[in-house]
Amino acid sequence: MTDAPPEKDIHSTAPAAPPSSRRPGSIQHDAWQALRRFTPARIALGRAGQSLPTRALLEFGVAQAQARDAVFQASQQAALLAQLSAHGYEALGVASAASDRQQYLRRPDLGRRLASSSRERLEQWAAAAPAGVTPDLVLVVADGLSAQAAARHALPLLRLLGPLLTGWQLGPVVVADMARVALGDEIGAILRARQVAVLIGERPGLSAPDSLGIYLTHEPRPGRTDAERNCISNIRPEGLAYDAAARRLRYLLAGALRLGRTGVDLKDESRDSGPEEERAIEASPDASAAALTGAPAPPAPAVPLSPGR
Repeated sequence: MTDAPPEKDIHSTAPAAPPSSRRPGSIQHDAWQALRRFTPARIALGRAGQSLPTRALLEFGVAQAQARDAVFQASQQAALLAQLSAHGYEALGVASAASDRQQYLRRPDLGRRLASSSRERLEQWAAAAPAGVTPDLVLVVADGLSAQAAARHALPLLRLLGPLLTGWQLGPVVVADMARVALGDEIGAILRARQVAVLIGERPGLSAPDSLGIYLTHEPRPGRTDAERNCISNIRPEGLAYDAAARRLRYLLAGALRLGRTGVDLKDESRDSGPEEERAIEASPDASAAALTGAPAPPAPAVPLSPGR
């Protein structure tokens, strides 16, 4: 005859021993653990009981807070203008029709239109430009939904882009406050630019609160749609490197001249371009288009590209 098991003390306050698979502090590792080295995305975080491990949960909360802070962070326009001027760029500050950050976030349409005072400033610049001289490209640096992205990445990218376009005529660098992508259309139209590239802070994600994007538009004018643009995204040291983004933009600029448009018809085949095409793209806009079509290139204009106009 076997001994009966001891009776359970129903009045005891001591917790029951958890199963071995749920020991306090133990983490069940995911089978995808090895894939984490290939991506900053939140995969294979493991489990602690029925929940995420404490570290992963806290890191998620921090990333969410950083993303929210990036959206609400004020523009750093004054600092950017000072940095651009210190490096020899001619820079103009403008603002959208949004009166403050809250209105900018709630009224995207206002971020696509210039404030009247900014429109007048650009019109004055265009009126003072030498007759017959129009920019091949106007670069717009915009805060967008991540002012820190523009503050961190725009200037390093511009400094690498300049030497790649030695024969191109640049307009001023326009630093836009509380701007959406389409604000570049009005800016480019006023300055009579052949193309406009908007370097803008992208919507923050949980992996990157400071990602910069470039939106390129050929023959900019108000009313252009997103289907008429080309986008280069995730520009930051942990994403698309500055030099790679600069080369990709240079290729798209030349391709837009060849096609006479940007958008869905313009494909990024920059990885397939050869040395001769690379040298021609640097020379001038007309030589760029000729290099991509196989036509003979006209002589490059004697217009050196410097940071200023």
